[in-house]
Amino acid sequence: MDHIEATAKVRYTDERGLADALRGADALFVYDFLSTAVAGAWHAADRVRWVHIASAGVDPVMFPALRDSDVVLTNSRGVFDDSIAEYVLGVIIAFAKDLARSIELQRRREWRHRESERIAGRRVLVVGTGPIGRAIARMLRAAGMSVSGMGRRARSGDEDFGEVHASADLLDHLPGYDYVVAVAPLTDQTKGLFAADAFAAMPAHARFVNVGRGELVVTADLVKALRDGRIAGAALDVFETEPLPDDNPLWTLENVLISPHMSGDFAGWRNTLVEVFAENFQRWQTGRPLRNVVDKQLGYVPSGH
Repeated sequence: MDHIEATAKVRYTDERGLADALRGADALFVYDFLSTAVAGAWHAADRVRWVHIASAGVDPVMFPALRDSDVVLTNSRGVFDDSIAEYVLGVIIAFAKDLARSIELQRRREWRHRESERIAGRRVLVVGTGPIGRAIARMLRAAGMSVSGMGRRARSGDEDFGEVHASADLLDHLPGYDYVVAVAPLTDQTKGLFAADAFAAMPAHARFVNVGRGELVVTADLVKALRDGRIAGAALDVFETEPLPDDNPLWTLENVLISPHMSGDFAGWRNTLVEVFAENFQRWQTGRPLRNVVDKQLGYVPSGH
C-alpha cells in the first residue's frame, strides 16, 4: 500500500467507523470480504465511484443501493483459483482413499486392511464455470477424472469442461456423476440450489463438495441426505453460518469433511489481495480500464472481462 499512500489520502477503518470514513471518499477497498457492514454505512457514501472487494464472491456488497447505482464494482478474481482446485482434488482423494478412517485407525494403533477407490475415470460435475471452476476442471482432468461443467447456458466443445450443461437442467444431470462440486457465485438464482431434490437426484455413492458459498445449500436437507445415506459424503469449506455453530449436526457426521472457509488461503494470500487492489488503483488513477469489473446484475465478472 506504500504507493497508494504516497499518491492518495488513505483512511483505514473498522466496521464501527465505516460511515465516517466513507464521507468524501472516492473509492472503497473492502478488505474484510466477509463483512456485511457496507450496506449499513452506505448512506454516507456521498462521492464513492468505485468499490473493490478482496474476494471473488461479491454477495456481501450486493445490496440494492450499490447494485442499482453507477458505482463500479471490482473483485479479486484469479487469486484463489489454483489453491481451491488443489483443495478439491485433495478432498476427492481423501474420500477415495478413506484417509479420514486411516488417521482414526492410526490414532488407535489399529491395523485394518481395506480396499480403496480409484479416482481415474470417475465423473465430476463442476457447478460454476468461472475461473475457479475452470481451474478445478483442469486439475481434476490432469488426475484422470472426467469433468463436465454447469453454467447459465448449455454448450459443447468448451476448452476446460468439454460439455457444459444449463443450470436449469441440474436435476436431470445429477444422476450421472460421482462427485458434484459447487463453486457457483451466490445470486438470487443459485441460493438454495442444492436442496432435498438435488440430493435425491444424486446416486447413493456420490460425494458433494462445496467451495462456493454456504447459502448455495439448504443445510438441513444436506444433513438429512447424509444421515439417510442418500449420498455417500460431503466436503464442506463454506457454511450458511460461519463459524459453524458447535451444535450443528454436520460436526458429528462420519462422512463429512469440514474446513473453516480456508480452501483458497495459501501462505501469502493476504499480500496478494492487496497487490491486486494496488494494481487496479493505479489503473483507476490513470484512467485505464479496471480489471475484474463485476456485472452487478449478474453478480460476477462475465467471461472475457
